[in-house]
Amino acid sequence: MDIKDLRIAVVGAGYGGAAAAKALSLQGADVTVYEQASQIREVGAGIGLRPSTMDRFRRWGIAGAIAKVSSPSDYFEILTATAEPIMKESWPEIDAYGLKTHLIHRGDFIEALLGVLPDCMVRLGRKLEAVIDRGAESTLLFAGGEKVTADLVVGADGIRSVVREQLFDDRGPVFSGEHAYRAVIDTDSAYGMCVDDNLRMYIGRGTKVYLLPLRHRGQVSFDITALCPDPTWAPRVTRDDLLATVEGFDDRIVAITRDLDMTTVNVRAVYDIDPVDTWHTDSVVLIGDAAHSMLHHQGQGANSAIMDAGALADALSEAATVKEALALFQATRKPVTDELQRISRQGWIADEVNDVFPGQKPASQQPAGA
Repeated sequence: MDIKDLRIAVVGAGYGGAAAAKALSLQGADVTVYEQASQIREVGAGIGLRPSTMDRFRRWGIAGAIAKVSSPSDYFEILTATAEPIMKESWPEIDAYGLKTHLIHRGDFIEALLGVLPDCMVRLGRKLEAVIDRGAESTLLFAGGEKVTADLVVGADGIRSVVREQLFDDRGPVFSGEHAYRAVIDTDSAYGMCVDDNLRMYIGRGTKVYLLPLRHRGQVSFDITALCPDPTWAPRVTRDDLLATVEGFDDRIVAITRDLDMTTVNVRAVYDIDPVDTWHTDSVVLIGDAAHSMLHHQGQGANSAIMDAGALADALSEAATVKEALALFQATRKPVTDELQRISRQGWIADEVNDVFPGQKPASQQPAGA
């Protein structure tokens, strides 16, 4: 299908939305991105971009822009809380693509993606209120009265997606029974724990600590994920709360935690969604977290969003109609992300869970759909 005359409205300027805009505009489509925020400000910490993701960037001609703000990594390592090695493995896909995994700060990643789009393509301050599916086209209604009609609407508006809630699945996010505490610190403040460009995860009872080097910035992404029964989206925590989660860990991890500037720590309860049965109508499709938000234990959220964007562009170029392309896209990507959602929920062993949730299981231990 020739999509050069196709009007495409992308809702959300995150990983998936920005990547979809790039991939589809390269094919000549008329693409506009509508973002709720009045300015793009991505908080959080570091992520890993897998070789398959970097291959997409290479094919789109933007791998250089990503490489400038990331560090290539060869392997990841899993250790006990007291730093005894458990396993060390090369990142998957390195041999298949001849590319390395790249470690990058979320903010740098979003900035790099948006930086390869024309300024006029992204419209900020657009809060979506309704989606009207008219069959061959759909209309978006924004706060303030703005209306936009498009041949294809791409719902890339995240875990609390308005597009998903109105057209596909209104069950909402599912609490995992855990919190994530994230900060970016200087490499010099890591007590010598980051000496190369490889990710290390330390596993203790009810807690996992991730150290992800961002050596191109002279920094380290420090992430504590701990079981906690409080489902508040943005809970309040103290330094003592964080220290309690790393009790018994390597003294250096305890010291890093004690030294944290609490005003810089991003605190959030961790949520995902149950698999969504259908991702598309004839003129609306979900991608990224809007379609398949998953827990971060497999580090696949951002990668999945980028692969969605690539698969959507591929499907539109291969199919005869938008309707057929969206069906092909779902058939290609949904089995993959359903499995990633499933295994990402397998984060804790039963006795750890029972310490925090006596006699019950948090979402991360329940089967999908429970």
